[in-house]
Amino acid sequence: MNRTSGSRPKNLKGTLKHLFNYLKHHIYLLILISILVLIPAIATMIGTYSIKYIIDYAEEQNLEAIKHLCIKIGILYACGALSCYTYMHLLAYLAQQITYELRRDLFKKMVSLPIGYIDTHSYGNIMSLFTNDMDTVTDALNNAFATLIQYAVEIVGMIVCIFILSYQLSFIVVGFYILMFSYIIYSSKKSKSFYKKQQKELGKLNGFADEIIRGQRTVKVFNHEEASKEEFNKLSRTLADSSKKAMTYALSMVPMVMFLSYVNYGIVTIVGGVMVINGVIDTIGTLSSYLVFVRQTAMPINRFTGQANLLLNALAGAERIFALLDEPSEFDCGTVTLVHAKEENGSLVISNLNSDPYAWNDNGSLTPLKGDVRFNNVVFEYNPNKKILHGISLYAKPGQKIAFVGSTGAGKTTIVSLINRFYEVTEGTITFDSIDIKRIKKSELRKAIGNVLQDTHLFVGTIEDNIKFGKLDATHEEVVRAAKLAHADSFISRLPDGYNTLLTTDGLNLSQGQRQLLAIARAAIANPPVLVLDEATSSIDTYTEHLIQEGMDELMKGRTVFVIAHRLSTVMNSNAIIVLEMGNIIERGEHQELLEQKGRYYSLYTGKSELQ
Repeated sequence: MNRTSGSRPKNLKGTLKHLFNYLKHHIYLLILISILVLIPAIATMIGTYSIKYIIDYAEEQNLEAIKHLCIKIGILYACGALSCYTYMHLLAYLAQQITYELRRDLFKKMVSLPIGYIDTHSYGNIMSLFTNDMDTVTDALNNAFATLIQYAVEIVGMIVCIFILSYQLSFIVVGFYILMFSYIIYSSKKSKSFYKKQQKELGKLNGFADEIIRGQRTVKVFNHEEASKEEFNKLSRTLADSSKKAMTYALSMVPMVMFLSYVNYGIVTIVGGVMVINGVIDTIGTLSSYLVFVRQTAMPINRFTGQANLLLNALAGAERIFALLDEPSEFDCGTVTLVHAKEENGSLVISNLNSDPYAWNDNGSLTPLKGDVRFNNVVFEYNPNKKILHGISLYAKPGQKIAFVGSTGAGKTTIVSLINRFYEVTEGTITFDSIDIKRIKKSELRKAIGNVLQDTHLFVGTIEDNIKFGKLDATHEEVVRAAKLAHADSFISRLPDGYNTLLTTDGLNLSQGQRQLLAIARAAIANPPVLVLDEATSSIDTYTEHLIQEGMDELMKGRTVFVIAHRLSTVMNSNAIIVLEMGNIIERGEHQELLEQKGRYYSLYTGKSELQ
């Protein structure tokens, strides 16, 4: 990944303001580094200026004066070297500290963002913030910050010195400096659009590579390797073309500045020689010192340009990081919390025992958590003017099993997302034990709901750690109990390391069915009053499904359960089956009742039509 490529920041002022908010916490260290940076810059200027006196003393054959001056210059350069060594170490510490704070805040923001943000931004682009952009910012803090200060001081100092030595010659030099900076500005503007396109293409390439790497099984199953290579090469070529155009202008700055500096040096040498002959410049030492300054000035201008590019690219990366940090966190104005409660003198009181049942705490008013969930004329749209749900009304009494059936895109998963408050309803209300879920803290609401989702995600760690993800303080005995309930204990026990078996990313060293069983065990250990099973057995074969059915029935006993399944055999014993089409409820009732209606459910059950 190219760590130094990126577009220029669009809002430079805002980005610098954000960055200063991090720097100001280390302001004293920053001041100390700035002072230390000045010392080698000043040493360089004084050393160059001293050439005038050394040559003049040499003409006078004043060896004693030359010796003392050289000793002083040597001491000054030694101080500059020591200062450089010190500030480089301090700068490395500062860069790593600020990077740590940025990365910490970025991850904190990421986990607080709403699901809608994750759904609308590619994984590759989000990860590039933690890798490409963060590394670019770190490089700039390590290298560009101090270097820019040093070179800026050297450029200004050298211009002052050449005016002191000969203001007449300096007009020629300043004229060439104006030409140099004019070309730098021109080249920067020309490369800006290509840098912008380059970053865009880089995001596309990263996103495509991420998809193909994650979907290698699918790629190989469908013999899509060659097509993937062609598409990757196409994206890579587009990125390379944008990079070439951007770098053509960016890299032309250094040779152009060098060319102008050589022409400048040649003209100043000729004119300066004539001025010495005519007595306009008093000594050869003055001209010699002047020419060294002119020759040296090109170096800090070139390096300043290179470091400025690095800094601008870093600021572009920082701008993207700060753009995410400025994203609004998941909205939550809920105040109702979940507590353990017990009955005392005929009324509920808060209990400190985890074994006591849950209750909703609404500013001291306790309501038993039963699992009564109701949709009241709910309308939902992901985007304005594109409704997904149209006035949905349904209820699930405590202990009931409610099944959703319908084609892909009918709104089944959307309903589940709304129950978890991953999204907010557009119109209508959803109540949990007669409490509007908007009034319940999201973390407390989700604590009351156990989810077994269609896309099983397991983390790198042991099997026991992954099951305990549903209850972090669970004991080993609770883990085993939950695994047995999900019928996962039998296959776990046959593994060489049992519950200490280390899983790779997404549990790829297990079968799909085994991963699904662990997801069910994770939900079981949380012991929630409401369960959401979104295609929970979609990846489990018929035999395994039969094995876990008893455990699932035990798990669902006394709980409100919402089931989404394409296998109609899994919903036959539901208290109510709701058939959805295009965000509308078209049928509802028990299995036998719906068969007698001979509608959409009947067609699905008898195989006269299929779920698409």
